[in-house]
Amino acid sequence: MSMHEPRDVALGMAAQDADRALVARLQRGDEAAFREVVARYHMALLRMARMYVATQQAAEDVVGETWLGVVQGIERFEGRSSLKTWLFRILMNRARTRAVREGRNIPFSALASNDDDDEPSVAAERFIASGPDAGHWSSLPRAWDDIPEERLLALETRARIQEALDALPVNQRSVLTLRDIEGFSSAEVCNMLDISETNQRVLLHRARARVRQALEAWLNEREDA
Repeated sequence: MSMHEPRDVALGMAAQDADRALVARLQRGDEAAFREVVARYHMALLRMARMYVATQQAAEDVVGETWLGVVQGIERFEGRSSLKTWLFRILMNRARTRAVREGRNIPFSALASNDDDDEPSVAAERFIASGPDAGHWSSLPRAWDDIPEERLLALETRARIQEALDALPVNQRSVLTLRDIEGFSSAEVCNMLDISETNQRVLLHRARARVRQALEAWLNEREDA
């Protein structure tokens, strides 16, 4: 057992207790609790909705429908998932329904697609093609240990990361956002997106690889400039 595990367990239990207390307040019609939840999650929900619909206004509408769904459904919420997971599940259903209505061709089954399973996560030229070392890296991925933290956190770098995220297919972007930005577990993401663990793992791997490649290429350009 890790020396940090008891502390992590205690923190997890405290978070669950706080979550249950917040849900209880919402179910009692506590307006302050509702404002707290909106302040905590509105922007994250808006970012997720924007992946599926054509305009910012449409995304705002989807989030508004989500909050209405919360008000209408909170009394029936039984706590089998966290409040955050439940909120995002409502949002995903509303966003995908709106996307289909707008003709954006994102059916509910799209996220479970294996169409890109044969697509290499890393460009083929990064590997040795033949000989005894075939399949090994021809040039190793660049280590980021020597890059000052201030640079990785700089606004320009963050903008490049956002560009790389925006360029991802919607299925990869959704999984990466939910896992690495919103902090959901793989099981929660599978539940929200109605995909298998295998699909989730493949999509996450491909998304991370693409974002890393894009950032690596940009950093190399900066070094060469």
